[in-house]
Amino acid sequence: MVDMEKITSRDNQHLVNARKVRDGRSPELIFVEGRRLVTEALRSDISIDECFCVDDFGDRELISAISEKTTRIFVIPERIFGSIADTSSPQGIILLAKRPDSGVGRIERLLADRSTGFPLVLFLNEINNPANLGAILRTAEAAGVAGVVISENSADAYSPKSLRAAMGSGFRLPIWENVQFSEVLKWANKWDLTSAAADIGAERIYSDVDWLKPRLLIFGSEAHGLSESDLERVEELLHIPMENNVESLNLAVSAGIILFEAKRQRSGTGT
Repeated sequence: MVDMEKITSRDNQHLVNARKVRDGRSPELIFVEGRRLVTEALRSDISIDECFCVDDFGDRELISAISEKTTRIFVIPERIFGSIADTSSPQGIILLAKRPDSGVGRIERLLADRSTGFPLVLFLNEINNPANLGAILRTAEAAGVAGVVISENSADAYSPKSLRAAMGSGFRLPIWENVQFSEVLKWANKWDLTSAAADIGAERIYSDVDWLKPRLLIFGSEAHGLSESDLERVEELLHIPMENNVESLNLAVSAGIILFEAKRQRSGTGT
């Protein structure tokens, strides 16, 4: 039998803290909501701090699994649970977990072990939309990237919206956040990664690139891409050819097209 503490006041300090985490005002913790994300969190190695569930939450097996990671499990009436939830239709389960450490060390270990294949690292520069960011993280994991670097002035990869869009990839991918453009280029040079960026004005088509060569693939913001000065510092520019005078694609779609071409080449599948 799992020991759970009942909370009956919305002003309880644990709930006040949960709202701070939800709103990004507690940098040490992340807010994990919903059965799917909670299950993914339990499968990862992140540390669980607290759990909140509605008083009629029926998945005892899930609660039992959570109790193996934390003893701080709180039961809340449904009318109060909504005050801490980030979604409009809460599923009755929320975790507060420790924010993962910077993933730069994990990325570098993968880069050092070249037996793992042809390393590809993704750099996202000033990506402001958390849902887009999360979708790209999910695609990046599916495409087998070594890790993701995220610039300063970007959305938080561990915000509730980003985590939901990533559907668990945010727990597993090595992520290095708040990095300056010049810093990541210097780092890529140290690890013999050729920098490449998607740019609508580039002449080279993305599928003509040799993705067996270790690379840092760069995408700029949804609104204005990369600046001219940033593009000048990138070694290779490439584009996705489009018809019917379409000028651009959704950022997550563009990333998916290029990442899966790289995956196709690295897997040796097709021509």
